[in-house]
Amino acid sequence: MRVLAHATAVLPDRVIEDALVVIEHGLITHVGAARPGAVPAEAADLRGALLLPGIVDTHSDGLETELRPRPGAEFEIGFGVSSFEGRVRAAGVTTVFHGVAFESHNRKGRTVERARRLDAAIRERAASGHALVDHHILYRLDARDPEGLAALETSLSGTPTPPPLVSFEDHTPGQGQYRDPAVYRRWLEGTEGISAEEAQLRVETLVAERDTRIGHREIALGRLAEYAALGRARLLAHDPVTPDEIDTAVANGVSVAEFPTTLEAARAARDRGLHVVAGAPNVLRGGSHSGNVAAAGLVAAGLVDALSSDYLPSAPLAAALLLARQGIAPLPRAVALVTSGPSAVAGLTDRGTLAEGARADLTVVTVDRDWPTVRMTVTAGDQVLPAGVGA
Repeated sequence: MRVLAHATAVLPDRVIEDALVVIEHGLITHVGAARPGAVPAEAADLRGALLLPGIVDTHSDGLETELRPRPGAEFEIGFGVSSFEGRVRAAGVTTVFHGVAFESHNRKGRTVERARRLDAAIRERAASGHALVDHHILYRLDARDPEGLAALETSLSGTPTPPPLVSFEDHTPGQGQYRDPAVYRRWLEGTEGISAEEAQLRVETLVAERDTRIGHREIALGRLAEYAALGRARLLAHDPVTPDEIDTAVANGVSVAEFPTTLEAARAARDRGLHVVAGAPNVLRGGSHSGNVAAAGLVAAGLVDALSSDYLPSAPLAAALLLARQGIAPLPRAVALVTSGPSAVAGLTDRGTLAEGARADLTVVTVDRDWPTVRMTVTAGDQVLPAGVGA
């Protein structure tokens, strides 16, 4: 049994200023006020620190950066998974969905073979029995890539519960996140250090290549719709722009609108009953780095169910507390955007709240000069140690 006392506990509907939380066998067994004389001597005194459910991150691309922090500097996948695991736990993340991109055209070092190896390494770590966080996979499919689809279908064999997340996307300029090709061109200039002329030529080449394979989008979405209907995939529409795109997504079994780029797309997703995920870095920066809709505005309009880290593991916690500090959302609702909200997006019903019977994934946070510091992270699996540890 583990007891945490004198915490500022954030529940789904309220905040308990002086709380007592009890954990037994990986589950929360008690949440309530720390009554005088009722706090056991062995309780950890949190001295008023925030006690939150562990953060659930449904879209994390940070593992890619961990494996390849610089062009040409590639690390072994097992090391990368283990190293990144410590990084996300230190950010208060207890459940993480790693983005695994099934692409055959070597964008950002991505290949189908690399995706297979990364998929296997994440599964192995998740099944090891001593991972520091709960590992899952967000399969990312390039909509125009037949080889990527074939490889992904192999990974979708079986009927796991809950079904894996699959993001259907196309990042070529002229649509989606980069519907303004100039934004993509500037991105190339900044990230690859090439001239404006070289970047423009690259944009034109990518558009031409996309046009030769554009017909595969319908084929790929149709196949994914079949998996969704069979309960073998939970589909996410990535970077939707228009209500028509949302309608197409709904018709093909999509249940989540991920990073809608316009207010109209977010409203259409809400009207059609989809979960909506926005980017936590967008909240922290005060807007989209590619000129799309501001996530904080979508939260203010009640159009966001969850925030994900996208590329920055520390962003969800900081974004949630920033939304509360700015008065855009009450603290319980802001915290829900990075806990119970993403849990619902992923179909995970056992976590994301400080409630009796919930999985004991927790994070203890202090706020210093407006920004959070994670002081402790607790997971349901912390009682399990590999052989030899602590002997």
